Amino acid sequence: MDKKEYLDISKASDIEDKKERGLYRFFEMIPGMVSFGTLLGVLVFSWLIPLWVSIFIICFCFYYLFRIFYFSLHQIVGYIKTKRHMRKDWLQMLKKIKHKNWKKIYHVVILPTYKEGEHIIKESLDSLASSTYPKEKLIIVLAIEERAGEEFKEIARKIEKAYAGKFFKFLIVVHPKNIKGEIAGKGSNVAYAGNMVKNAIIDVLKIPYEDILISSFDVDTKVYPQYFSCLTWYYLTEENPLRASYQPIPVYNNNIWTVTFFARVVSTSNTFWQMIQQERSEKLTTYSSHAIPAKVFFEVGYPSNVVCDDSRIFWRAYLYYNGDYRVVPIYYLVSMDAVDSPSIFTSMVNQYKQQKRWAWGCAEIPYTLYGFLQNKDIPFWKKISHSYTLIDGYWSWATASLLLFALGWLPIFLGGNKFNVTMLSFNLPILTSRVMTISLVGMMVSAVLSTMLLPPIPKGVSKLKKITIFFQWIFLPFTLIIFGAFPALDAQMRLMLGKYMGFWVTEKIRS
Repeated sequence: MDKKEYLDISKASDIEDKKERGLYRFFEMIPGMVSFGTLLGVLVFSWLIPLWVSIFIICFCFYYLFRIFYFSLHQIVGYIKTKRHMRKDWLQMLKKIKHKNWKKIYHVVILPTYKEGEHIIKESLDSLASSTYPKEKLIIVLAIEERAGEEFKEIARKIEKAYAGKFFKFLIVVHPKNIKGEIAGKGSNVAYAGNMVKNAIIDVLKIPYEDILISSFDVDTKVYPQYFSCLTWYYLTEENPLRASYQPIPVYNNNIWTVTFFARVVSTSNTFWQMIQQERSEKLTTYSSHAIPAKVFFEVGYPSNVVCDDSRIFWRAYLYYNGDYRVVPIYYLVSMDAVDSPSIFTSMVNQYKQQKRWAWGCAEIPYTLYGFLQNKDIPFWKKISHSYTLIDGYWSWATASLLLFALGWLPIFLGGNKFNVTMLSFNLPILTSRVMTISLVGMMVSAVLSTMLLPPIPKGVSKLKKITIFFQWIFLPFTLIIFGAFPALDAQMRLMLGKYMGFWVTEKIRS
């Protein structure tokens, strides 16, 4: 199988060779086997060898406590860097770069949309129009879906009339339905739109690919005024900028004051995780709204046959360039919507579905493991490091909260009378509860920083809301299990059984 063929794999059935297909299928089973094997093993061994499980529990609790302090430190440092970046005048900093001409850099912004309301699209476009970066260097692509129907084509035409004069170019692209080999969703829409803007604008005007950054945004993404200036500065000052993607920090402030408590906790937790990952850039992959050099976009090819296109484009480029590819962390915010629906029950269902779609990123594990076997040019230690990071990350997502919730009690309930009369059985729940109490420091850090990241309180919202948002973090254990572990296990079970997911579009409303 040549390089091009294995880059295009989305699932085991894409491979013709029976032996190779079986290998890929085994890799698809690894995330589920590891996670479910851990949970089943804890249950079985708590019954068979409760003493050894208790020792494992103590070690795990201290390991998790170490991780909490480690992550909290990165979280604080990430927050401080973000606040500094948000205060800088990046346009002035661009003007001070003498060895490169920043004015030649164009930004293509692709906004894929499917049945989102006109006002949501306009708010995103208004934020782009308010950018301090020269508008004559912004090319906006509104990528709509043919399957959305004529109503949304008409909305797109109205928006084009209102905004076409505000940017260098404004292009409407209609993504045809039922293209063979595609998965209907954001990835296929972005891939099609990227090729259309290449043919219709970039190649016609003969703009060098090296002078273009392509931003793949969710349609609800709103940029802060200095975002493109900041992004351009990083691009021009980065060593070997064509071998990198550029990742800002997502916040979910568009509707943060009106959504349910669990949506706030889940979305803010995601922001903090991205801050932590920014501090560990060697482990960072692209996520949601991000930027790619046009040369990479067209040379590597944006994935159109996967659900998690935002992470797949990174791994695709990493394999294509034989490991010579990375993500540059940008400590600058972009704002999106947290999950919201007319009823709390629908919000809970939609939040679960969104988390499950994100957890489907576990499909990157078989893709990268198989790609590492095919690509002989990537250093062995890099393969091991990335493989461990991926497997550990999805294992922790699916199991850590459940283990912390149940581990201190399982040996006592299942270990029998012989174990229950030991001093260890008496002290185990006391020890684990104290370790978990100390670990609340991490939750307090998140609670404090979450209030400091909030946008100004809008009219009609009580100032007491800020206090309630602080105390909503007491529900973190609940959200970690219901909207963390469960959807992650759901996704991994589906992958393990070969029940592949399609792309589910998160409902977007504004209260």
